[in-house]
Amino acid sequence: METKVLIVGAGPSGLATSACLTRHSIPHLILEREDCYASLWKKRTYDRLGLHLAKEFCFLPHKPLPPDAPTFMPKDFFLKYVDDYVSQFNINPLYHRTVESASLVEAGKKWRIEAKNKLEGNVEVYHAEFLVVASGENNEGYIPDIKGLSSFPGEIVHSNHFKSGSRYKSKDVLVIGCGNSGMEIAYDLKEHGARTSIVIRSPFHVLTKELVHRGMSLLNYLPVYMVDTLITMLARLKYGDLTKYGIYRPPRGPFAHKNVTGRSPVIDVGTIGKIQNGEIEVVSEILNIEKNNVKFKNGTEKNFDAIVLATGYKSAANKWLKDYKYALNGDGMPKNRMPNHWKGEKGLYCAGLSRRGLFGVSMDAEAIANDINKVITGQK
Repeated sequence: METKVLIVGAGPSGLATSACLTRHSIPHLILEREDCYASLWKKRTYDRLGLHLAKEFCFLPHKPLPPDAPTFMPKDFFLKYVDDYVSQFNINPLYHRTVESASLVEAGKKWRIEAKNKLEGNVEVYHAEFLVVASGENNEGYIPDIKGLSSFPGEIVHSNHFKSGSRYKSKDVLVIGCGNSGMEIAYDLKEHGARTSIVIRSPFHVLTKELVHRGMSLLNYLPVYMVDTLITMLARLKYGDLTKYGIYRPPRGPFAHKNVTGRSPVIDVGTIGKIQNGEIEVVSEILNIEKNNVKFKNGTEKNFDAIVLATGYKSAANKWLKDYKYALNGDGMPKNRMPNHWKGEKGLYCAGLSRRGLFGVSMDAEAIANDINKVITGQK
């Protein structure tokens, strides 16, 4: 099958790119391996998840949020917005298509994409002048190499399969990972009556949603170091000294740290209060696991009934994109620095891999569609 542009992935990045291409009347197709669009949001998020960033940073191109949108949108509200977006731009992905390979053919002028139709069991072949990788930063759950993890007899669940702490009432649960997912899951577990511990290894900033909102708004007017100084001071006033609980801040401020490392500050949903009053226990790095017993590097050990791996995700694009070198590095992330991270060579683009959330998704989609339109009109 021939098309001008082929998009891999029907998450927010793929949908936004489709809408922007439609505005330019550029024909395209979207291939999606699941049975729905926005599958991460619809099928692989925990029940209490909401958008941590304010609404002015969380809309898709060419469709403002409705006037009644709350400042911090719950998941259901955002999904209703995405449903309306798909309907407005008449986006029709081809579902149950798992892309198995994509490579340059015809002397580097076209992309050949092979996708397995999981419903019919056959392999479909597509040819496109332009290929957009929109399969996301959170394409595949990352499982760390922990000594003895395979010997653990209890339940081990990655955060992308965690729904609610209700099934863990009165159980001892260890959360591995102290990013936003890990901290929120730890809170949810405790709220549902689990005896909860969380592994904290790396320094990170803790902020409220309101502090993040204030900081991102101030960045429009002030340099990063000034915003970081103010927001860090306000965070200290809010939380006090967290080092006594095993939580350390990085040397850079929260927004500079995000710019350099890609790691966002942890947005507190109440977890810090539960750590401070002893309801959630902070434990050190894991030494090894022997069946139910987990030994930590500080010499302590404890038995657990379940382990939640809030250890993040990774891009899996390099597994199927044979000629990824034209846009991605060895980790499946953009090889070019911002602001041109979205643009590769030979008609290859990547959307939603900037670690800037929905705000970055919208910028990538518009830039990609505008660039493709310039190439096409220049060919005429």
